[in-house]
Amino acid sequence: MKLTSKKGPLYFQVKDILKERIISGYYPKNELIPSEPVLEQEFSVSKITIRKAVEQLANEGYVEKRSGIGTKVIDNKVAPKLSRGQNFSELLIKEGFDLKKEAINISTVRTKDNPFLQQHMGEACYCLERLYLLNDQPYIYLTHYFPITAHLALDLEVFQGSLYELLYEKGLVMNRFNDEFDVEIPSDKVASKLMVDQKPLLKRMRYSYNIDETLVEYSTAYYQTEIHRYVVQYNV
Repeated sequence: MKLTSKKGPLYFQVKDILKERIISGYYPKNELIPSEPVLEQEFSVSKITIRKAVEQLANEGYVEKRSGIGTKVIDNKVAPKLSRGQNFSELLIKEGFDLKKEAINISTVRTKDNPFLQQHMGEACYCLERLYLLNDQPYIYLTHYFPITAHLALDLEVFQGSLYELLYEKGLVMNRFNDEFDVEIPSDKVASKLMVDQKPLLKRMRYSYNIDETLVEYSTAYYQTEIHRYVVQYNV
């Protein structure tokens, strides 16, 4: 089966096709879906694309990944649980917005002034700063922290593509994440990047864990919600 990027991200298309097969019963409940290599061949896409599609299905509650066994269908109802939300970036793209992501700085930092990072990532970690532009306007300023064991290159060109595909290649595989929200006045640096005065902005803190419940990413994001509100869309 040949997919085209004109219809949106490839992993999103794969996810929708697999979801239709699950709902229709083509992939029965409590049975395994085809393996990653089989799906790669069928859709002519990369392993990372298949992995991301399956992770989306898992997040929506349709499948469960079992180490050493495969991916099992656990729910085939059309109406998913309330906790199943759509990725915010995907939602913006589907609404027709032009969303650009720019990596603006990558470095290693000491964690001695941040007990949380020091506890989970040791004496040093990577710090990646990114800026999202919505219709060419600064919209989200993100700071990501990753363990030094990821062995990331200190080269911004490496981070201009898909961040999570890169992390997957480096062995940082996200199994789940927790988001916390607050309203906070940003630093001068963040306000400058978002081209706003120092005023309260929506702040999101994300904690990403692998299958062993080890923290593999911590990130903060400031949103310029006067351009577009932060939206969570649920299928109910």
